[in-house]
Amino acid sequence: MKIYHFERGGKDGYGFLEGELLRVARGSIAAGFEPGAETVPIGEVRLLAPSVPTKIVAVGVNYKAHALERGRGLPAEPLLFLKPPSALIGPGEAIVHPRASSRVDYEGELALVIGRRASRLGDGDPVEDYSLGYTCFNDVTARDLQDKDVQFTRAKSFDTFAAAGPCIAVGLDSGRLALKTFVNGKLRQSGHTSDLIFPVPVLVRFISRVMTLYPGDLITTGTPSGIGPLRPGDRVDAQIEGIGTLSNHVIMEEGG
Repeated sequence: MKIYHFERGGKDGYGFLEGELLRVARGSIAAGFEPGAETVPIGEVRLLAPSVPTKIVAVGVNYKAHALERGRGLPAEPLLFLKPPSALIGPGEAIVHPRASSRVDYEGELALVIGRRASRLGDGDPVEDYSLGYTCFNDVTARDLQDKDVQFTRAKSFDTFAAAGPCIAVGLDSGRLALKTFVNGKLRQSGHTSDLIFPVPVLVRFISRVMTLYPGDLITTGTPSGIGPLRPGDRVDAQIEGIGTLSNHVIMEEGG
């Protein structure tokens, strides 16, 4: 099942995909969704980022090959950082290359959408009870600033540096998904979530012991090897099995 967050006529809503139609849903991420009577062609709406999170919790260095390409050892526990909700954009929106950076990279990733408040989960708590579904994510990064600053905040937090969508896919096995990233139609990343150092259940439990997770929050799970730069005019597609393709284009920041 796929759930889309969309805007139509100045109002946003959620809908279940039925062929080329969206069946408008009643409810919310926190309360749950149920199908309503109204349908609308998906081509007549503007797709939005899949949720409105209180925070985006990201995980760094969670694929072995990516750790090697970044010259890092394997982490003993998940490496967490935050991306601000102000960085979030949806399908088809522009990634803005800031003039403060000389290298902006794509990072295609699987992201989890939290469906229920989660805090201090135990090892035996079923993570599925707190998960709504999965979406594609592009953890856009100002690589030169990340290397300069050492820590991640500035490099990961520019407006438009958190692209997510196109939908929330429900019922997937997070450990059995192929992930690919294309730039201008050329394959740049090809990975599989079976290669995650810390799989999704471990991440959710670990993060919940640090901070309370709320419905709509996003957890990104790390990127496979093959990261590289984006330039104004590029199109980047993050594609995940069972979810679909998140497409965005790149523009240069205005001004000087």
